[in-house]
This record gives sequence, C-alpha cells and structure tokens, in this order.
Amino acid sequence: MDVKILVPVDGSGTSARTIQSIISYKERFPFLLTLLHVVDFDKLAYRMIPDFQVEMVREPARRAGENLLKQQQTLFSEAGMPTKTRLEFGSPREVIPRVANEEDFQLVILGRRGQGEIRDVLFGSVTNYVLHRVRCPVLLF
Repeated sequence: MDVKILVPVDGSGTSARTIQSIISYKERFPFLLTLLHVVDFDKLAYRMIPDFQVEMVREPARRAGENLLKQQQTLFSEAGMPTKTRLEFGSPREVIPRVANEEDFQLVILGRRGQGEIRDVLFGSVTNYVLHRVRCPVLLF
C-alpha cells in the first residue's frame, strides 16, 4: 500500500524547523512525501493591485513558489528522502485541506508557530484551521 503524506511548506522558520524534524526522523517516513506550496493569492490581492496587473504579479509569485519547492526538495533529497512537489494558488487554509481530503492523503505534517493554543483559537492559524478540516491524521511539529 502506498502511503500518501502531504507536507505543506512556505519558507517560514516554522516550515524550516518542521522540515528538519521530518529529516531527523527520516526512518519513520520511508514513503514519498508530497511537498505542497500554496501561493497565497489573497494576500497579493490585498496589496491593492489593479485587476489588469494581477497576471503580472502571478507569474513572479509562481516562479518564487517553484524555487522555494526546489530548495525544500533538495533538503529532503540530500537526506535520501523521496519527494514530489506541487504548487497551488489560493488561500493556504482552504487549499491544504481540500488537497488532503480530495486526494485521500493518509497523513498531513504541519508545523506550529508555538504562539500558544489560545492565540491560535482567537486569531486562527492555518495550522489550526487545517487541523480541524482534514479527514486524515495530522502530525504537528
């Protein structure tokens, strides 16, 4: 049976620590990992970019996302861990659970910022949102 593991990455310190944790436990993850980066297009729209310039912003954002995925994939590759990459556009809090649920992933591995459970509940974090919307187990680092 192929175990499908989804690892959302975003280039943050939290994401870097999560990747290092996964690599440090690599014997527990002998399966192909899917590295998912979601370009938060909603954030780009908040910068008051006129509609006619959205495509001009989308292409550099896509390239930056692809570069980030390549960098993260290299870390896993150097550790001898197989990965594939995936780039999506949208809100990470919506895209991550949609991908996990629609494509029947058996595990999602996420990092926490460590700001505390109360803050997550009050202000809502991507991690907290995803944790409550995926149908598979979630491993938090």
